Amino acid sequence: MAKTVTAAEMKERERAANEAGLLYIQMMENAGRAAWKELKARVPALRRLLIVAGKGNNGGDGFVMARVAAKEGVQVRVLLAETAAEIVRDTEQAAFGADAVVDALYGTGFHGELRPDGAAACALMGRERERGAFVLALDLPSGVSADSGEVAEGAVQADATVTFDCTKPLHFAKASKPLCGALVCADIGIGKALGERET
Repeated sequence: MAKTVTAAEMKERERAANEAGLLYIQMMENAGRAAWKELKARVPALRRLLIVAGKGNNGGDGFVMARVAAKEGVQVRVLLAETAAEIVRDTEQAAFGADAVVDALYGTGFHGELRPDGAAACALMGRERERGAFVLALDLPSGVSADSGEVAEGAVQADATVTFDCTKPLHFAKASKPLCGALVCADIGIGKALGERET
């Protein structure tokens, strides 16, 4: 079973793994591919994929997923957080009709309230879910604090969450656990880089 670490502890694990030779860019590649594998298993007939990406590492994981999905013939649309609010106002563009949505907006650094552009992006993901799209969150549903499990107004409701290397406190907190949906902890090579034994 995966161990549970705080956001700061996770950052330190990533730093140590990078120094041990598993570069950040490779961790991102591994994370994106692991999440894509999980999404394909849960949505086998996936044809249209919407990825809502932020500026941090989660966004990077989302871009890896976009590249891999496009290579496999999936129609992919990536929305950047800074432009999501404008896209939400354009109902024709927003009505993409996605089979699945990847929440790659906020990662373990999020806490507090959603800013207007983030809230708009989360609302768009919520509407796609109401239309029947499967929502996969990377690491955590956007709008949830990794360490406290505090849930901001407008946070994403995921059908499944893929977290990487270790679980985080929010995955088990009373308020936030239901927003995660099914939880999967994917191995992205950090434990091996740090010389940890598999349990």
